[in-house]
Amino acid sequence: MELREAIRVAFSMIRAHKLRAFFTILGTVVGVTFLIAVITLIKGMDAYMKEDFAGRIYGYNTVQLRRNSSGPSFGPPSEEERRMRRRRPRLTFEDAEWLRARMETPGILAISSMNNGQVQGPGGRTLENVTVNGASATYFQMRELELEEGRPYAEHEAVRGVPVAVIGREVADKLFDGRGALGRTVRIQGIPYQVIGVLEKQGTLFGFSLDNVVIAPARSPVNGFVNPYNVVDEISFKVPEASLIAPAMGEMEGLMRQRHRLRPLEPNSFELETAEASLGFWDKISRMMLVALPGLVGISLVVGAVVIMNIMLVSVSERTREIGVRKSLGARRRDILLQFLIESGTLSGVGGVLGILAGIGLAALVSAISPIPARVAPWSVGLGIFLGVGVGLAAGVYPAYKAAQLDPIEALRKE
Repeated sequence: MELREAIRVAFSMIRAHKLRAFFTILGTVVGVTFLIAVITLIKGMDAYMKEDFAGRIYGYNTVQLRRNSSGPSFGPPSEEERRMRRRRPRLTFEDAEWLRARMETPGILAISSMNNGQVQGPGGRTLENVTVNGASATYFQMRELELEEGRPYAEHEAVRGVPVAVIGREVADKLFDGRGALGRTVRIQGIPYQVIGVLEKQGTLFGFSLDNVVIAPARSPVNGFVNPYNVVDEISFKVPEASLIAPAMGEMEGLMRQRHRLRPLEPNSFELETAEASLGFWDKISRMMLVALPGLVGISLVVGAVVIMNIMLVSVSERTREIGVRKSLGARRRDILLQFLIESGTLSGVGGVLGILAGIGLAALVSAISPIPARVAPWSVGLGIFLGVGVGLAAGVYPAYKAAQLDPIEALRKE
């Protein structure tokens, strides 16, 4: 029997026995659906972490310096640990200037501190829980922030602490109804600031809006609100290329140990972080998920293979006379074997294709109702088709062998 003819017969069987065909492909559809959905979500999350999370939280090619507030043990800290944490020095404006004057690795240094606060606009309009960011003028270049309108504040404005602000798109829309925010006044915790710029829309990060933000000079009156007076959350240093990250980190560590007068064996009273370190941790998790989760999903494919085998055995039993007629007309054992293998492979392959479409749809649905992104990996589509056809072929071997071994005379006697 030719391949095309065998596939045609398989589809005719689907049309003739719709309920049987449904149960035959159901296991494959379910297995491939969840396999594709899991891989799509993991790959989407992987791209999201590398393209969005790293750039927005850390910045590209950036080393972040923070106060080390972590404890050495798990669970609630002891009283001694709490005392040790309180003794660790906070980072200050002076620390940032001291580092800026001594760093030999080429790069840009910026400071920033954040707190949630109240922002008021004209007519008494008030927004709660706005992210208020007190930052240096270099912060915009550090984070590669683009402005839709206006300009970022200049270095001399940041040094003098001029009360000017750059606001996010969401803040501009809610306070000014999109009618032009430049030159107008917003009040941050009751203190007036002139709006000189509006950021381009940034979207969300894990469901949290990045446009609900106000950025003002760190030395302006937000100093003391976003943090204790003259204290900063983080000092960031951005290098022009990735190969300079390690030298910059080593230099910052050495300088800060000198600044904090730490002895050679004393642990750091600060911590240095990079996007690459966080992404390395995520890579380990994603690799484990790509191995473990599809393996668990594969159990449903095994169940589907058992279902296909049993239904194909029923099909062989019902078509015994047909097999006898084919053999009496000259069909060889391998023709019968090939016929049933192609039928089971075709049925399961149809289930694989439906599973791929359903898996992509399921991943898109999850992405639409949650912050988890979805990205289809081309190789996962090929894997879904391969598994779909493969499960059918593997499950059809025994029924096909049993059909091929039937004696034509006995088969013709079958009523």
